[in-house]
Amino acid sequence: MRLRKQTPLLVLATMSTLLRRSVHAFPTIRPSKKRPRNGDYSSQQLFFSTVKAATTDTSSSSPSTSEMTNLGLMTSRLGLDPTLNRFHSPIVNHPNYSFAEWPPNHTFPMDKFDRIANALMTTCSKTIPGSNLPRPLVRNKQDFFQPLHFNEIPREWFDIIDADFVDRFLQSQLTVEEARYIGFREQTHRPELIERTVLEVAGTVLTCQLACHYGIACNVAGGTHHASPEGGAGYTILNDLAVATNFMTSPELWQSPGSYSLLPQPVQRVLVIDCDVHQGDGTAKFSTLWNSDPKHPKYDTLFTLSMHCASNYPRLKAHSTYDIGLDNGCQDEEYLQELETSVNKALAQVQPDLVLYDAGVDVYEHDKLGRLKISEEGMRKRDRWVLDRCVGANIPVAAVVGGGYDKDVDALARRHAIVHEECAYVWRKYKMWKRKRANDENRA
Repeated sequence: MRLRKQTPLLVLATMSTLLRRSVHAFPTIRPSKKRPRNGDYSSQQLFFSTVKAATTDTSSSSPSTSEMTNLGLMTSRLGLDPTLNRFHSPIVNHPNYSFAEWPPNHTFPMDKFDRIANALMTTCSKTIPGSNLPRPLVRNKQDFFQPLHFNEIPREWFDIIDADFVDRFLQSQLTVEEARYIGFREQTHRPELIERTVLEVAGTVLTCQLACHYGIACNVAGGTHHASPEGGAGYTILNDLAVATNFMTSPELWQSPGSYSLLPQPVQRVLVIDCDVHQGDGTAKFSTLWNSDPKHPKYDTLFTLSMHCASNYPRLKAHSTYDIGLDNGCQDEEYLQELETSVNKALAQVQPDLVLYDAGVDVYEHDKLGRLKISEEGMRKRDRWVLDRCVGANIPVAAVVGGGYDKDVDALARRHAIVHEECAYVWRKYKMWKRKRANDENRA
């Protein structure tokens, strides 16, 4: 099947004068197809290149790879075939989520994503006291699904964000004040940071696709919930939750006119369940903007539930669809009660076709930026309950790791790995490797 032609980000980063658009012109304006004046037809060919989903590398996949390539997955490499995997749900990772030479004393632990992947491949009862895993969750790095590479990711995915901000970010041209507000300061202009920021968004898009096909999936990164339609903030630059919602509810982004849907069921309403200790204010701003006008193209597609520490960042809160502000020092029992009440209410009222779950571990009692008193066991119960609640109701759920801050980055990575372990628990509980095959047979 031929996907619609889209514009790779790498090319757009070098052609901003041609593509600069107004902040108000979203989300349907497409890049100009004007021929380059300098006659550079090799550049023009790349400019209009087609994204070839799930065809880049299938060498490590199972014999049923051909079935997965027909799903239109936005991946540069397929992972372990979920229908043959009885141990864990699909997991998305990219080696460039982390990169080297990050300031060692920076509050944001940039190497945590690499260490999460390592934790998933090493943590078990033989290596970590207290682990209940008989073997590491992931046996081989080839088992991870890998999102599109940076130069394959279409610019159209980011049309919901201020075009001027996106273009300047891709060209390392954000102002000093913008970089300070984001929190990465002089690091904001590094090509490695630009690439990993875009890859993280692509990873969440792929995680959502996998969740819709197999019921549940998780990303080793994601949860950039402070980034708004206008720009970045709070260690987040491009909001993966909003971009993924727009992608999943916009068939024109991933299928040709007149073609059949690449999803088992259409996605029209997405609920973000955000359990990071900080309010998901950026995602809430997307939801408020989209739902404020019934004529908006994204009206009634995104709903947000944020359960956070009321006194924590940001000082000025946005308006989520559901806001649960917790007091400083909130402990496991109260936390889990509030979670069940609020999530049950949101699921009943929104009736989502897809849930995006932000499993931030900065609620942990010893987190540097937390203020709550949630134990590791409390976080595990939280993750298991949310994931089981969604899957039990037959709602696809895509999990992202969210925030977490600790000088001991290996310990932090193991806390982030909890959500992946709980995805695996739910995967095994419901024998979800059978679900897609059964659903395909029923539709046939």
